[in-house]
Amino acid sequence: MEGGVIRGGAADAVKGGIIAKRWCAACHLVSPDQTQANSDAPSFAAIARKKPSSKQLTAFLTDPHPKMPDMNLTRSEIADIVAYIGTLDR
Repeated sequence: MEGGVIRGGAADAVKGGIIAKRWCAACHLVSPDQTQANSDAPSFAAIARKKPSSKQLTAFLTDPHPKMPDMNLTRSEIADIVAYIGTLDR
């Protein structure tokens, strides 16, 4: 990864962070500086620590569970969010 962009693919973790803060932060803690979220929704850091594959995260975001609203994210946006989550496993 270089400058927030995953090389070898089109996913951009920086864009994924922006998308997550815009669409996901109402329920999930999406960044270390966020202080409030829904206690029933896992933080993005907790998701990253479970080390799901990119394929697993992509499938989940493509067909979200019933409690999660369908954001109608594009494939590119999903790839960017998956790349962003991957940066949080530290």
